[in-house]
Amino acid sequence: MTLWFDGPLAAFDTETTGVDVEHDRIVSAAVVVQDAVGGRVRTTRWLVNPGVPVPAGATAVHGLTEDHLQRNGRWPSPVVEEIARTLAAQCAVGRPLVVMNAPFDLTLLDRELKRHRASSLDRYLDGAPLCVLDPRVLDRQLDRYRKGRRTLADLCALYEVELDGAHDAAADAFAALEVVRAVGRRFAARLERLSPTELHTLQGGWHAAQARGLQAWFTRNGTPETVDPAWPLRPELPAAAA
Repeated sequence: MTLWFDGPLAAFDTETTGVDVEHDRIVSAAVVVQDAVGGRVRTTRWLVNPGVPVPAGATAVHGLTEDHLQRNGRWPSPVVEEIARTLAAQCAVGRPLVVMNAPFDLTLLDRELKRHRASSLDRYLDGAPLCVLDPRVLDRQLDRYRKGRRTLADLCALYEVELDGAHDAAADAFAALEVVRAVGRRFAARLERLSPTELHTLQGGWHAAQARGLQAWFTRNGTPETVDPAWPLRPELPAAAA
C-alpha cells in the first residue's frame, strides 16, 4: 500500500509585494503536482502585474522588478481566478495541498479574490474539502524541541532537500512538497496511520498551540507582535479594521 507521503501531492506558493496579507499583492505564483515520489512534476506558473508599486525590499527577495512585472505580468483579476480554480480542482480530486506557512499564502490569495473578484477562496472550493499539509507546522510539532529557525531553506537543509532557485514560486513549491515527503518518511511511525484529512484537522490545533507559545515568548520579551492562531486561513478582518 502506498503511504500518503509517497503518493499524489500538489503544492502552492506565491511571491508578493510584502508580508501583510490584508494589503500586499501577489506578483507570481505556482502550483506543482506530482503523483508519486520521483514522478514527473507538472508545473503551472503565473506572473502578475499587481497594479501597485513593488518595494525594493520585495524585489531584493524574489528578483521581480516593477518594470519587469509591468512588461510581462498579467492583470490580477483573471490570474487569481485561475489560481483559485486550479487549487479547487486539486481539492476536488482529493489531492493534498502542500503550502509552506499556509496562513500567509492562502489568506493572501483569499484577499486578492475579494479585491479583484468580489469573491473568496471558499466560494471557489464550492464545498470541496480543503486538505492542507504545512511543512512548518508538521516539523514544529514532530520535532518541537529542536532549536533554530524553520524557514523553508532551513527545512530543506535539515531534510536534505535540494532548493534550487529559492524565492521562485515554482522552486519553493516543489521544495515544500519534497520536505513534506521527507517529514513523512522520517516520522513514519507517527504519521503513517493518519490520513491527510486527519492531519489537516490536527494541524489546526497544533498551529494554534504553536502560536500561543510564540505569543507568550513575544510577551515575555516585550515584543509588540501579534501571532494569529488561525490555520490554514485567517478569518477576514471586520471592514473597520481592514
